Amino acid sequence: MPRSRTALRSGGVAIRLTLLSTVVLGIAYPLAVWGVAQVALPGPANGSLLRDANGVVVGSAHIGQSFAASKTVSAASAARWFQSRPSAAGTGYDANASSPSNLGPNNPTLTHAIDQAKAAIAKADHVDPATIPADAVTASGSGLDPDISPAYADEQVARVAAARGLSVTAVRNLVAAHTHGRQLGFLGEPTVNVLELNLALTALHD
Repeated sequence: MPRSRTALRSGGVAIRLTLLSTVVLGIAYPLAVWGVAQVALPGPANGSLLRDANGVVVGSAHIGQSFAASKTVSAASAARWFQSRPSAAGTGYDANASSPSNLGPNNPTLTHAIDQAKAAIAKADHVDPATIPADAVTASGSGLDPDISPAYADEQVARVAAARGLSVTAVRNLVAAHTHGRQLGFLGEPTVNVLELNLALTALHD
């Protein structure tokens, strides 16, 4: 068989194999995985989106967001919400710039920021700076952590209750109801999803 015909035949086989692989692996397989996910786990498959009482998407259960005072949020308004842990992702909680601060524990910039954060939290929550949990003043490795420790959530209960005119017991019970235990009973630590907790807070009436 002439070499030209052999090369042409080999080229045809390669093209057909490429097309078949594209259809199977690039179209059929992704569609099959997407379809199974939509049936079995539609929530996580679509980003674990959380909605307010009006059905409006307000965020994802997997990405933290800020509830702190800012140029558009007054200190009084911020006091009504449970606060997230700090973020070093971009300008804060930026999913396109997920990262830690990359500052070592003895870095003066980090220690100064921690001292400032402790002072601010101590003033807002009326607590001893020495009792403030570590996650209240340090960012996570991703900068997107949506959870805080039950200790940090409990520390904020009195402030939130006072700002909303609710009883401490009612708010503390809400925190307990939204505390997630260890995975499989032994992996990780208990956590509180801040966005989920704040959404539930809006529906709480004393």
